[in-house]
Amino acid sequence: MELTIDVGVLLAVIIAVRLGRRTEARSRNDEKLTVAIVLVFGILIAPTAFGQGVLDVVGQLAQGITQSGR
Repeated sequence: MELTIDVGVLLAVIIAVRLGRRTEARSRNDEKLTVAIVLVFGILIAPTAFGQGVLDVVGQLAQGITQSGR
C-alpha cells in the first residue's frame, strides 16, 4: 500500500495548526514563517479549480465593495 499526501492539503493542515495557537505565544519570526507558508499555499492552489473558484468569489466581493462605495 502506498500513501500519498497532497502538498496543498499538508500546508492547509500546518496553517490551521499554526493559526490555532495563542497570539501572545508568537514571535515576529514565527509570524513571518506563517505568512510565507500561506503564500506558498496560495501559489499551490491558484492553478486548481478550487483556487480559481476562490479567485472568482474574492473578485466579485471586491467588485461589490467598490461599487457600493460610489
